[in-house]
Amino acid sequence: MNKIWLVLQREYLTRVKKRSFLLTTILVPLIIIGFYAAIIAISISGSTNSQKIAVLDEDSLFNGKISVPNGDQANYTFIQNETEQSFKEKYKTLGYSSFLYVPKLNIDKPLGIKLHSQAAVSLSDKGKIESIINKAIETKRMVAAQIDPEKYKAISADVTVDNTIDSANGEKKAVAGVAYAFSFAAGILIYMILLIYGMMVMRGVMEEKVNRIAEVIVSSVKPFQLMLGKIIGIGAVGLTQFGIWLILMFLLQLIIPVIFPGIFHQMAAAQAAQPGGQENMLLTISEGIKSLPIGLMVFCFVFYFLGGYLIYASLFAAVGSAVSEDQQEAQQLTFPIMMPIILAFVIMTKAVNDPNSSLAIFGSLFPLTSPIVMMGRIAYSPPAWQIILSMVLLILGFLFFTWLTAKIYRTGILMYGKKITWKEMWKWAVRKS
Repeated sequence: MNKIWLVLQREYLTRVKKRSFLLTTILVPLIIIGFYAAIIAISISGSTNSQKIAVLDEDSLFNGKISVPNGDQANYTFIQNETEQSFKEKYKTLGYSSFLYVPKLNIDKPLGIKLHSQAAVSLSDKGKIESIINKAIETKRMVAAQIDPEKYKAISADVTVDNTIDSANGEKKAVAGVAYAFSFAAGILIYMILLIYGMMVMRGVMEEKVNRIAEVIVSSVKPFQLMLGKIIGIGAVGLTQFGIWLILMFLLQLIIPVIFPGIFHQMAAAQAAQPGGQENMLLTISEGIKSLPIGLMVFCFVFYFLGGYLIYASLFAAVGSAVSEDQQEAQQLTFPIMMPIILAFVIMTKAVNDPNSSLAIFGSLFPLTSPIVMMGRIAYSPPAWQIILSMVLLILGFLFFTWLTAKIYRTGILMYGKKITWKEMWKWAVRKS
């Protein structure tokens, strides 16, 4: 155990003291917060593009009046005594960015409506104009069918259903979008961790093998102890980095209100100005976060980070011990290891939409996919027995794969000048000691 600790300490300190570690640890939170601040600044800034749009309404579709939706900066002006062709020559000089031409229409098949513009209009602007036209046509059709538009508006319904969670601490309002976002973010974070730190372990093993350092170390340390110390040491580097990121991101978010005074009031006002935006977005998100099992999610994130990392790091270490300087050979051998990680990510994208499907349950129990898939389900509070069984299977999977890959590592770390295949590595694994 003491030798494992020495290897662990060496791996940890050599990486933590590197300048690249310090730069990455400090820059990543700054970049994330920078994007976060930019998104907020863009979301609360109103559109400064106030367009002047002329309307030639030969059919009297709008009856001389257009109801502009909230948030639409366009200014509509009705033009009289002009034709489409005559006005097309002069609308630019009159200061209009575009003009809407409505010919005589067959209300059942309204064809021929055109939007003339100096350049291609954006999808957003085109969508707003189409929405205005569709509402006008619907109103005209209701009048033709002797339906009072005001009565129809009064009896039409736009119901939203609140999902209330009945917990031991009382009722909590669930917000599906918040649960989806947290689940997807946690799953993709574990996915990135497994790839980044797994490859880091493989490169570390390869460097020691190429530089013949491993030959010196294994003279006093057993190969299994060397592999385990290296895996745990690099894992500790990852935990340290994530711990620092969380602290820095928390501190940086406290600075945002100082940089943007009154930002939350502006965001609330901006949300209220949107069509149908009666509900405060910040309040909705806050309620959604409160409904999440935060304590369980944090615990599971740490557990599945460690469990998934230990399994895949041992597999990557085995590959690193079997290859030397040939990067192409390393890529070929790592492909079978990366396939379960990619499969887990694919299953996770389904699990966040349907957390109780058979595929999501299987993916959250199978040790090679559970670290990613279970994090995609955890915000939806899966049954306790599934979480416990998943954790037990993950621990057993770690013990099995560590034992298996240690046998490969023991042989491969001292083998040079031979191209290794998975078939040969399997023979090393199943060979009796």
